[in-house]
Amino acid sequence: MTTKGKSSRLGVIGKKLGMTQVFDEQGLAIPVTVIKVDPLTVTQVKTEETDGYNAIQVGFEPAKEKHLTKAQIGHFAKNGLDNFRHLQEFRVENSNEYKVGQTIDLSVLENIQKVDVTGKSIGKGFQGTVKRWNFGRGPMGHGSKNHREPGSIGAGTTPSRVIKGKRMAGNMGNEKVTITKLSVVKVDSENNLLLVKGSVPGPEGKMVTIVPTRTKWN
Repeated sequence: MTTKGKSSRLGVIGKKLGMTQVFDEQGLAIPVTVIKVDPLTVTQVKTEETDGYNAIQVGFEPAKEKHLTKAQIGHFAKNGLDNFRHLQEFRVENSNEYKVGQTIDLSVLENIQKVDVTGKSIGKGFQGTVKRWNFGRGPMGHGSKNHREPGSIGAGTTPSRVIKGKRMAGNMGNEKVTITKLSVVKVDSENNLLLVKGSVPGPEGKMVTIVPTRTKWN
């Protein structure tokens, strides 16, 4: 098994700090999201010979032992590494270029113009079909008995069941979301800050993953 056809993009992990605006050379205001990107530590190197694919595992955010399992603690202790709260893999073309303990920082995004940002969207709890799926409402007059109800959810005799995937009321948000092709406005390596144009998934303080946008060649 090779990495050909797979997504081989080394990226970084950061925390969303919030939104602000910056001004370009023409004086136009650009809405940007500020992401704090602390250096990552390589905790494991995977190769085609040992694992069937090339990838590196990185650790993010220091953690205390009481917050980890014995397996996690042993994984870090085996290589003499500090404990990390989050572990994540990135596919790479050649994992032999990396070694355990190596640091990955914002320099991997130098000269990158577009990035994809992945995070968990803000949870909105249990919502009805009007808010969750943008259903139209019924008449709002006093005689109407259908204001925000979903209406029919299927035929009775045939198929005599609710079709799987039917859009109905339920939990909204708190899902993995990826926003693609966001423009990189500024890379501040000195302060470990990344500014991207527009909004990114999730509330302030939550973790997001940033990788270069795919090109048409891979």
